[in-house]
Amino acid sequence: MVCLGAALAAWAWTATTNTTEVLVARDGIARGQVIEADDLARVQIGTDPALDPMPASAFDTVVGKRASLDIAAGGFVTRSALATTVVPAEGSSVVGVAVTPAQAPSEPLQVGDRVRVVVTPPAGDAPPSGTPAASDAEVVGTRYSEETGQLVVDVQVAAGDATLLAARAATGNVAIVLDSRER
Repeated sequence: MVCLGAALAAWAWTATTNTTEVLVARDGIARGQVIEADDLARVQIGTDPALDPMPASAFDTVVGKRASLDIAAGGFVTRSALATTVVPAEGSSVVGVAVTPAQAPSEPLQVGDRVRVVVTPPAGDAPPSGTPAASDAEVVGTRYSEETGQLVVDVQVAAGDATLLAARAATGNVAIVLDSRER
C-alpha cells in the first residue's frame, strides 16, 4: 500500500507541475518596436492549453520581428504579438473613413484589400461629369459603429495624400470601391 501511495503521489505531482520554458518581455515592448535580444527573458510556466506563448526555443525567430501590439513587462510573447511590418508603413498614414452601408460594397472588406475612396457629390447635387477624384488605398482594419450605423474603414495611403483624404472623408461625401483581389 505504501508503494502504491508513493506511485500515485509521484504521478499526481508530475501531472500538476508540468512546466515549459517560454518567452516574456523583460521590459515593456511598444507596438511597432523591433524586438531585440535584450528585450526578452526565458521563464518556466505551468502549461495551460488556453495560453499560447512562444516557446523559448523560438528565441532566434522572435528577435528582429516587430511587436504588433504593446507587450507589458513580464507579458507573454505570443504569435499574434509579432509582425514583420508595422502599420502604417514608413511614408504612409492611416485614415479612418466612415461610410453608410450604401457607400461601401456589400462584400466584406478584408485587411489587405486594395480600394479607392471616391469623392461623391452632396445629396441633391448633379452627378459629377468625367472621372471623380479618388484616392488609392489599402484596408488595414474595419469596424462597425453601433452608435452611428456606419462602417469605419481604416485605410493606409501615402502620407502626402492623407490630409486631403481625411478632409474629403470628413464631409461624408465619399464612397469606397473594392478593386480586384487578384494580384
